[in-house]
Amino acid sequence: QVQLVESGGGSVQAGGSLRLSCAASVNILRMNSMGWHRQAPGKQRELVAGISSAGSTNYADSVKGRFTISRDNAKNTVYLQMNSLKPEDTGVYYCNAFSTRDGVRQYWGQGTQVTVSS
Repeated sequence: QVQLVESGGGSVQAGGSLRLSCAASVNILRMNSMGWHRQAPGKQRELVAGISSAGSTNYADSVKGRFTISRDNAKNTVYLQMNSLKPEDTGVYYCNAFSTRDGVRQYWGQGTQVTVSS
């Protein structure tokens, strides 16, 4: 069973920065991809950023140029650096891991709250 533990959320003013961390209980290179999703109140969960096992990255249009996803393979940890935060970035951020190694499987962390005030 893969466990994902997020940390680094909090409250900041618009224009500020936060860095989220997601520590995995397994070798993250065994995952096809890992990513960050967020869910704002009353809205569906959406993909914010993803990184493949090969290292390619993708971002939601709304965060391009402001957010950066990265990983530390030795620590089995994925990061999301969030700069120039806006109130619309507010939500619960979830770490996700996707694997096809033993069938199609998705794993989620418990989520961490990010609140951006204007």
